[in-house]
Amino acid sequence: MDSWTTGLGGFAAGLLISVVTAPVGVSGAVFLLPVQVSVLGVPSPAVTPTNLLFNVVAGPGALLRHWRAGRLGGPLTRLLVAGTVPGVVVGAVVRVFAVPGPRVFRLLIAALLLPLGLWLSLRTLRTLRSQRTVRTLRTLRPGSVDAPGRAPSPRATTALALAVGVAGGVYGIGGGSLLGPVLVGRGVPVAVVAPAALASTFVTSLVGAGTYALLSLFTTGEVAPDWVLGLCCGAGGLIGGYLGARLQPHLPETALRLLLGGLAAGVGAVYAVQVLG
Repeated sequence: MDSWTTGLGGFAAGLLISVVTAPVGVSGAVFLLPVQVSVLGVPSPAVTPTNLLFNVVAGPGALLRHWRAGRLGGPLTRLLVAGTVPGVVVGAVVRVFAVPGPRVFRLLIAALLLPLGLWLSLRTLRTLRSQRTVRTLRTLRPGSVDAPGRAPSPRATTALALAVGVAGGVYGIGGGSLLGPVLVGRGVPVAVVAPAALASTFVTSLVGAGTYALLSLFTTGEVAPDWVLGLCCGAGGLIGGYLGARLQPHLPETALRLLLGGLAAGVGAVYAVQVLG
């Protein structure tokens, strides 16, 4: 695949993925990474910093839209950044020195995406069923049903962000795509989680990409990001992220969550079959 074809393919992939994922606070890197490995041929471990570079370039599109709508900022963003930034540095070191092989890396992809996708899909279906029950009970006994469960404490949120930051540094996703579903599942509104998760992903990816670039000076092999491909994917994600954030108020949230869960589980299953088959 020549450089022009690779660049255009990366731009198209970044654009299409970001349009779908940005409305729920996911940068799209979690789905772009398998495309880079299997279609665009990015070597391991360079694929991880390339994916982080995509987040850096693509992130401002959705963040600009959230900022214009007055949805950006707040304590949740600060808590997530405080945990994911040190975590991504640790994850980058682990990725370079402890998980260099493509087989192990694909197994890691499967181990992360498959359960995440299944959990997201099942949780969405369970929430939809609960909402129907709540509407029924409110019709029968108005005022008898309580609000959803409590959000996690600030300390628990930062601890979760730290753990996800490590995983994001290894995987190249910045961490927001893992934090978003967990926080929403704990009762934090999507309108609050989406901009905070995207902001955390942007800052964390900036630090993570810089860490990989620094590590490439002291190690051998493909450690530095593929700058051209990362910029092409990011340019598509920049446009797609803005469009996705703009569409957020007009899209059915349940359908989008089910789509994301299905994509994640499907990609994870494919990699599991490739590794174990």
